[in-house]
Amino acid sequence: MPVLELRNISKNFGAIRALNGVDLSLEPGEVLGLMGDNGAGKSTIVKIIAGNFLPTGGEIFVDGEHVQFSKPLDARQKGIEVVYQDLALCNNLTAAANVFLGRELKRGIGPFQFLDHARMIKKAGELFVELKSETRPRDLVVQMSGGQRQAVAIARTRLTEPKVVLMDEPTAAISVRQVAEVLDLIRRLRDAGHAVVLISHRMPDVFAVADRVAVMRRGSKVADKLISKSSPEEVTGLITGAIDVA
Repeated sequence: MPVLELRNISKNFGAIRALNGVDLSLEPGEVLGLMGDNGAGKSTIVKIIAGNFLPTGGEIFVDGEHVQFSKPLDARQKGIEVVYQDLALCNNLTAAANVFLGRELKRGIGPFQFLDHARMIKKAGELFVELKSETRPRDLVVQMSGGQRQAVAIARTRLTEPKVVLMDEPTAAISVRQVAEVLDLIRRLRDAGHAVVLISHRMPDVFAVADRVAVMRRGSKVADKLISKSSPEEVTGLITGAIDVA
C-alpha cells in the first residue's frame, strides 16, 4: 500500500491552472525524484502535500486513509515533514535548539516549566549520530557548512519518525563535497524506512539517489518511471517538451 497517494489533484489560482489532474504515489522507503522547469507545478504539489495549499480538486490518501490538510500542522500530524530550500533555521541558535524549535522539551511541575536543554542536546546528538553527520548539538548554525545545515533540518524531521519527508532543492548552492553529504543523508532516510520526495533541478543528484522520477511540465505529470528505465537525456527532453510523454 502506498504511504502517500495523490489522485487527480488540480489547483487553480483564479484563472490560472497550476496543476491539472496529477496522480502521484509513494511507497515506504522509496525516494521519488520530482523534476520540472520553473513553473511546472513542483512547488504547488509540495505545498498541497505539506498543507500550505488546499487543492481545487482531487484526493489525498496517507496509508490508504483519505485526508484533507487545511494547515501544515494537519500534514505533520499525519507523518509528513518538509525540509524547505531555505531550511528555516535560526543562525543565532545552536544545532540542538534548531532541531527542537517550536517543539521544545520541558521539565518542571505544573505551571513551573523550564526548557530541558540537557535532554534536547542529548537527543539531537543521537539524531546526528544516526545520520552519521559531523554536526555537534552545541554548535551555532551560523558557523556551519551547507551540508551540516541540511543535517540539522533533516534531524528536525526525524523527531516524529515521519512517513514522508519532502525535500525542496536540498543540494542547491552548496559545494560538491557538501552535495555528497546531503545525498548520503537522503539515503539514510530511505534506509530507515522513510519515503522521500526529492525536488531538484540537479539531474545527477536525482539519478544518484532516487528510485523513481516523476516529471512535471506546465502543471501536468508527463512521466513517472523507474530511474533504471530512464536516462538523463530522456528526462531533459521531457522537461523541455522535446519528448511529449513517457
